[in-house]
Amino acid sequence: MRPLVGPAGPVLIAAAALVLTGCGSSGSSDSSAAKLSVESAYMPQPVTDSMAAGYLVIKNTGGTADELTSVTSDLAQDVTVHETTGQSMREVAALKVPAGGELVLASGGSHLMFENLKRKPKEGETVSLRLNFTKSEAVTVEMPVKSATYQPTSGH
Repeated sequence: MRPLVGPAGPVLIAAAALVLTGCGSSGSSDSSAAKLSVESAYMPQPVTDSMAAGYLVIKNTGGTADELTSVTSDLAQDVTVHETTGQSMREVAALKVPAGGELVLASGGSHLMFENLKRKPKEGETVSLRLNFTKSEAVTVEMPVKSATYQPTSGH
């Protein structure tokens, strides 16, 4: 008995292999992926030589949640992510950036701590930092240094 594969058989097999190969890839054109942007970034001028705080809003207009997992900056030896619950603050490994939502790092709430400063930034300067995420590519942010008493005018 002869196989039922005619002259088009090899072409169909090759086409099927290409289709299956495409199924497993998650290209950057995935409309449900996290789409992150950063707004309202600022650092109050630190009052000590060793520590500073940073605040910003990470917006996610995509359909997939992500997590802020770490932050690096040439200003500080360590940058840690802190969560504030009630009156207590604690360092956390990650903070969620919800799909179609935002992660707000604000005074009195979750925030960044720049520890072991290499220099004390002054009002008017800009601090560069890199935000690292579980799924998305890292985002570089230029964070302006504001006065120690600066209060943002927006809701964040």
